[in-house]
Amino acid sequence: MSARPAALDSADSANDSPACEPLPVLGSDVLVPLVTGGEVTYAALDYAASAPALRRVWDDIAAYAPYYGSVHRGAGYLSQLSTDLFENSRKDVAAFLGCREDDQVVFTRSTTDSLNLLAAVAPRGTEVFVFETEHHASLLPWEQREDVTVRYLSAPRSPRQAVRTLQTALAGRGEGPALVCVTGASNVTGELWPVRELAAAAHTHGARIVLDAAQLAPHHPVDIAAADVDWVAFSGHKLYAPFGAGVLAGRADWLRAARPYLAGGGASRKVTRRDDGGVDVEWQTTAARHEAGSPNVIGVYAIASACKALTEAGFENLVARERQLIATVREGLAEVPEVRVLSLFGDDAPRVGVLSFVVDGWNSSHFAAALSAEYGIGVRDGLFCAHPLVRTLLDSEPDEPGECGAPEAAPGERSLNAIRVSFGAGTPDEHVERFVRAVKELVRDGARWSYRTENGRCVPDRG
Repeated sequence: MSARPAALDSADSANDSPACEPLPVLGSDVLVPLVTGGEVTYAALDYAASAPALRRVWDDIAAYAPYYGSVHRGAGYLSQLSTDLFENSRKDVAAFLGCREDDQVVFTRSTTDSLNLLAAVAPRGTEVFVFETEHHASLLPWEQREDVTVRYLSAPRSPRQAVRTLQTALAGRGEGPALVCVTGASNVTGELWPVRELAAAAHTHGARIVLDAAQLAPHHPVDIAAADVDWVAFSGHKLYAPFGAGVLAGRADWLRAARPYLAGGGASRKVTRRDDGGVDVEWQTTAARHEAGSPNVIGVYAIASACKALTEAGFENLVARERQLIATVREGLAEVPEVRVLSLFGDDAPRVGVLSFVVDGWNSSHFAAALSAEYGIGVRDGLFCAHPLVRTLLDSEPDEPGECGAPEAAPGERSLNAIRVSFGAGTPDEHVERFVRAVKELVRDGARWSYRTENGRCVPDRG
């Protein structure tokens, strides 16, 4: 639309954060109580699960909210404005991802939803190759199709071995379509995967490749064309955007050839009754084919706003600062002999701000609970929805008890779980410094409070 409210233009252009400082995020001034008394500013170090929303994104949403209207449905001004905002957001996301001219950007609910969509549109007889190290969002959707074959590849111990493993597996594949699914950065170890080399191996053997960029996109630039991947999937809530929206972007042919992921309004161009009482449907050939129903315009606009905010801040600056935070955490943990950082590719492997570890003599759930209750630090414990990978890293037996986010062992008892600390563009230095200090104090002095297991979680015992 030509008549765009000035409030939206001013919100779009707002970016006052210094290049080498943390980007302003919501919740940075929230105070939380400590069991030992008093309050402290909450240290959100669970970015890998959900990153806090950028204040820039929240301001953009607030500026748009009074103009909220239906998308692709109405003749009124607000409906036309919302449709314009929705489709321009698609262009912004395409630019952020370096999409090719004929790529499609489909808006979904999340990375999980995006990969389930791709699994649904894969041609009959597709062979899917996926490393056991993937997040469940990448590992499991292919199992829902009885007419595709899934080949799980063992965890590699170096980027070079990952490429060799894939090349060997692909060399023995059949003549039909094939798809490789790989992460850009591990949600457990934070290690970067050799995406470009894996894409080259896939294409050499006539296979396609989808990149799970859920953990990569918030930390590093993602360029579909430069990486030569066929699709990219990621989530808004990990990219500093609130609300439930995600993206699947890439090749259009499989998307156009398959039946809609969901059937309903928006996905259909024309519906007519047949003489036999049924209906004939002409489906959309654009991204709308897989976006049935009223779209989440606020969630989509939030993603586009986050994409623009990160681009304007400059990934070179963001990456440089994050490397400093990673060094602070790694050097601090290295000073504690009882701490073992989990890694596939070794200590020197490049990574994003995600590290998982275990502490000798501690149940990981107990340790994470103490970090929260006694220091106001939020981390994650469990198997991080990547059970096969964490089991491999912990050298566990396949049937050893362990549950994502709900350890069965009591404090002090061994349980198959680990602790994950994760951070990003909005993390202040003080948060990681407090975390390192807290780890050292807990290992040296023990917890200052008693804890018990309640509903599968370790919580402070308040008597």
